[in-house]
Amino acid sequence: MTNIILCGGSGTRLWPLSRTLMPKQFVKLFDGKSLFQLTIERNSKICDKQFIVSNTEQYFLALDQLEILGKSNNSYLLEPIGRNTAPAIALACFALDPEEMVLVTPSDHLIKNETEYAQAVAKAKTFAADNKLVTFGITPVFAETGFGYIEADEFDVKAFHEKPNKEKAEKYVELGHYYWNSGMFCFKAGVFLEELQKYSPDIYDASLAAYNNANKDEMIRIAYDDMLQIPDISIDYAVMEKSDIVKVVPSDMDWSDVGSFDALSEEMSNDENNNFILSDKVVELIDIENSIIIDTGDALLVAKKGSSQKVKEIVERLKKEGSELSNVHLTGYRPWGSYTVLEEDSGYKIKRIVVQPGKRLSLQKHYHRNEHWIVLGGSATVTVEEKTFIVNPNESTYIKAGEVHRLENKGKLPLIIIEVQVGEYTGEDDIVRFEDDFRRVDHE
Repeated sequence: MTNIILCGGSGTRLWPLSRTLMPKQFVKLFDGKSLFQLTIERNSKICDKQFIVSNTEQYFLALDQLEILGKSNNSYLLEPIGRNTAPAIALACFALDPEEMVLVTPSDHLIKNETEYAQAVAKAKTFAADNKLVTFGITPVFAETGFGYIEADEFDVKAFHEKPNKEKAEKYVELGHYYWNSGMFCFKAGVFLEELQKYSPDIYDASLAAYNNANKDEMIRIAYDDMLQIPDISIDYAVMEKSDIVKVVPSDMDWSDVGSFDALSEEMSNDENNNFILSDKVVELIDIENSIIIDTGDALLVAKKGSSQKVKEIVERLKKEGSELSNVHLTGYRPWGSYTVLEEDSGYKIKRIVVQPGKRLSLQKHYHRNEHWIVLGGSATVTVEEKTFIVNPNESTYIKAGEVHRLENKGKLPLIIIEVQVGEYTGEDDIVRFEDDFRRVDHE
C-alpha cells in the first residue's frame, strides 16, 4: 500500500508560527518533531511506500526532515501551484499501478491513538479491496463548527454535510451517527480515477494532460501552464459526494487537524489561568486568562481563546499590504541551508547565512542592492562575474548590484557569513537565477 501524503497548504490559521515558506506541517512542535515527520513515522508502519505531493519550496523542507528520520527512499510529485485535493490525488494516482492500494493523508494532522488508527486503516483496506472508495469518519467529542460532517448508517455513507452552525453541530453530536470528515481516504488508484472520470471528467482530462506532459526525470514535475488548466476543487466535491461506491470507517483515533491555536492549545500545556503561550522569551501575565499568546521574534499575536479562527483574517490583510510577515520567518530555510534576518530598515538588511557542506546558492544577480559578505566560520568559494576566489574567516568581499555571483561551501563544516545588503530595495524577490542545483532557474 502506498501512502500519498498531501503537503500543500500554508496553515494561515497558525500565523505567526506558520508561514508560507515554513507551514505548520513542518514546524517542530511535538518533542522536536513536526506533524509531517509524525505522519511519516505513523504511516510507514502500515504502508510500504510514501508518495509525497508538494510544491518546490516544501519539497526541500520535506527532504531535510525525511533525512533526519532516515527515510530517503520516497517518490515525489511537485506542483507549481496548488489546485486542491482532487487534482493532487489524481496526479499521484496516474503514476501508480491501477491496482495499487493507496492511503491518502494530509501531512498536518495529529493522531495519538495509533492502535485505533491502524485498525481503521485495516478495515478500510477490506472495503478498498472490494473496489470501494473509503473515507474515515472521526467520532466527534464536541460540537465542532469548523469541520464538515459525514452522516452514516454503520459503514454506509448517507450524506456529506458542510460545516454546520452551533445548533446543527450539537444536534449531530446528539444523534450519534454523524462523524467529523477527516480528509483521509483509502482506495485503489484505478478505482478512484474511474470515479473521477465518471463524475468530474474536466478534472480527469486536465490532470491526465498535465501528468503526460510532466518532467519525470528524477521526480514528477508538473508544468505551471498545465497545472493552471486544472479546476481547483476538493476530492469531496469532485468525487466523494457524487459516487455510489463510498464507504466510511468510523473511528475514535484521538485525531486533530491542529487547525487553529485553540486546537493546538488542547495538545500542549497551558498555564494555571488557561493561557496558551509560545515564546522564546519569559512571558509574565497579570490578571490575564483564557488567552493565546504567540511570539515569534518578528510578530506577536494576542487572542482570546475561542477566537483564534480569525487569525486567517490577519494573514489576508498582511498579504494585501504586501508584508513579508505572512510569507517567511526571521529565519528562512532554503535547500542549501538557512538565513536569519538580524536587522532591517529602509535601505539596508543584515543577515546571518549558513551554507551546509557541499551546497551552493544559485548563480544569480540583484538589480537593486549591493552585498557585503563577511565570513565568520568555514571557507567561502565566491564567484563574481568571471572570477572565482576563496574568502576565509575574518575576510570579506563585495558584490555590486547587477553583478552575477555565487556563494559555495566546498568544505566539510558549515559556512557562516554575515551579509549586509545596501540598496533602494532589499526584498527577497529581487533575484534572477541563471543556474541552480535545485532547478529554481528564472533566466537562461
